[in-house]
Amino acid sequence: MKTLTEHDIRSSFVNCSKGEAKRLPLPKQLADIDHWDALDFLGWFDLSAPDRSYLVAERGDEVIGVTLRSPSAKRGFLRRSMCSLCLTSHPGSGVSLMSARKAGRAGREGNSVGLYICADLDCSLYVRGKKQPAPGGRMEESLTVEQQIERTRGHLDAFLERLFV
Repeated sequence: MKTLTEHDIRSSFVNCSKGEAKRLPLPKQLADIDHWDALDFLGWFDLSAPDRSYLVAERGDEVIGVTLRSPSAKRGFLRRSMCSLCLTSHPGSGVSLMSARKAGRAGREGNSVGLYICADLDCSLYVRGKKQPAPGGRMEESLTVEQQIERTRGHLDAFLERLFV
């Protein structure tokens, strides 16, 4: 992913108003991110609203930002769930259903799409082995890391595409 500025991020949001995008909190250490090339997307949480998070990704030549909502109820520790983006398995509340209001008129009418995603939004780091999930979280695969990255990006692109349909 290319290095993004505050302006790049704020102007990228497709499922909220310009005013909402102007007011949303940015990642605390945005200026300190030095691993942009290891990110498939930039994801962060709104510390003042625990059910709200944000995802910004490159899609072709453009940058797309999405506001996400997740349920406030946490799941039990006995259940394991798998992220739909990076295919990492997590116990308990490590995977969350995050929904995004659709872009344009469909979003204004209340339509949304959802995706089960790593609750910490660190999919890029799990795929690259830079962050380790709980034991049993990453299955052994015959795909190379590069192929797994491409698969993750493909899943992300398919999710973003659904915002415009």
